[in-house]
Amino acid sequence: MTDRILAETPFLRLVDHDGWTFVERTNARAVVVIVPLTAERRLLFVEQHRVPLGRSVIEFPAGLVGDEPGHEQEDLIAAARRELLEETGYHAATLRLVSTSATSPGLTSELVRFILASDLTKVGKGGGTPSENIRVHEVALAEARAWLTEREREGTLLAAKVFAGLYFAHEAWGPG
Repeated sequence: MTDRILAETPFLRLVDHDGWTFVERTNARAVVVIVPLTAERRLLFVEQHRVPLGRSVIEFPAGLVGDEPGHEQEDLIAAARRELLEETGYHAATLRLVSTSATSPGLTSELVRFILASDLTKVGKGGGTPSENIRVHEVALAEARAWLTEREREGTLLAAKVFAGLYFAHEAWGPG
């Protein structure tokens, strides 16, 4: 039982493991998805164009852990704090890991860590890096599902991780 590398880029590796072909990340240790709730009980969603889909996608703020030079051993919580600030402009005083989940277990070895973020303070403009062009949406927790349904009707795609994040938000903070 040996892995055979079929293709490799600076970011991804295509691996054959005894006839099962899947993808691994080569530039990061983990992925974090942040589910942030403001003091006004508003969830923060991000929207950005995703090249593989050719469309805008609504997601929770998220990012890679250990992908920046000199920060290869970055802590999950530190990465979540960094990504939340970069994408939304909010600093979280409280961050809590609630789940480690497989993103697409038949396709990739990638695991995502869901982190709840609260005690938020707006300290920057957000929007991500210059190449990301992220739009931030603040939506009341009680209205999030209806808002997402409307956005989907308008043609915006929703990342599946949004629904897992909503589950964790409702478990932690109630329905609204």
